Amino acid sequence: MLCAILAYSWWAAVTPIYFKWLASVPLIELVIWRILSGLPILIGILLVKKQVVNCFKSLKDRKTLLYLIGSTFFIAINWITFVLAIVQDKLTAASLGYYINPLVTVAIGFLILKEKIRPLQIVAVLLAISGVVFLTWEQGELPWISLALAGTFAMYGLLRKVVSVGSIEGLTVEMTFAYPICLAFQWYAVSTQQTIFYDFNGMYMFGLLLGGIMTIIPLVLFTVGARRVRLSTMGILQYIAPTGQLILAVVVFKEPFEQTQRIVFLLIWAAVLLYSFDSIRAERKKSST
Repeated sequence: MLCAILAYSWWAAVTPIYFKWLASVPLIELVIWRILSGLPILIGILLVKKQVVNCFKSLKDRKTLLYLIGSTFFIAINWITFVLAIVQDKLTAASLGYYINPLVTVAIGFLILKEKIRPLQIVAVLLAISGVVFLTWEQGELPWISLALAGTFAMYGLLRKVVSVGSIEGLTVEMTFAYPICLAFQWYAVSTQQTIFYDFNGMYMFGLLLGGIMTIIPLVLFTVGARRVRLSTMGILQYIAPTGQLILAVVVFKEPFEQTQRIVFLLIWAAVLLYSFDSIRAERKKSST
């Protein structure tokens, strides 16, 4: 339980503050250094677990390979969008995206995996849709940051659900796929003098090197928690992250939270309560049988 709470709290506060601190660093470098500095750490973890060979053996299966390429694409878009939201002072929109993510996951499970969707889940999804429609109407444009975060993470979860690869092992493969692309981007940034490293700012350079640690610590905590905590409990705890992000955005970063946002979030919170209640009830019913 403690590991799960720490993981979600890390995503709620530590990660946004970290990227806010590095907001003047080029966006592409903020993302690629999560991978450039993160992959060696993951390989080190797998070496200790003696799982490196088994990790990459899974790629012999063509379907697994394609699924992991797809998951690499979606998590990359998710990371880029999240960092962009922070540096552009739109953490509130990111929070909204992670609130509606479980509801998008339910909808995708119903549409793609043909999973059964319970009546309260239908109501929750419809409430979330109404919130997004209202926000679109008021703003005159789609809340693309929220939708991109919710959609890409839901698709990432879908692909990882159908692949029998552990979370750390899967992330290692995904980072391995992305590593050469990140190296190419960094080489281009250096050759065109569009890199923070030309400023010789020791704090920013150190901060970029921390990118891997900032990514992997909450993942490890989450993995430990997910293996030991009931699914329904994890379903409730997951809302620590967007709640913390919203508080951080409004109280610390002073992002606007006007009437439109309040109405939208009330609709989303109502959807979340229904979804959580339904999940807990279904889990208890399953356990009793």
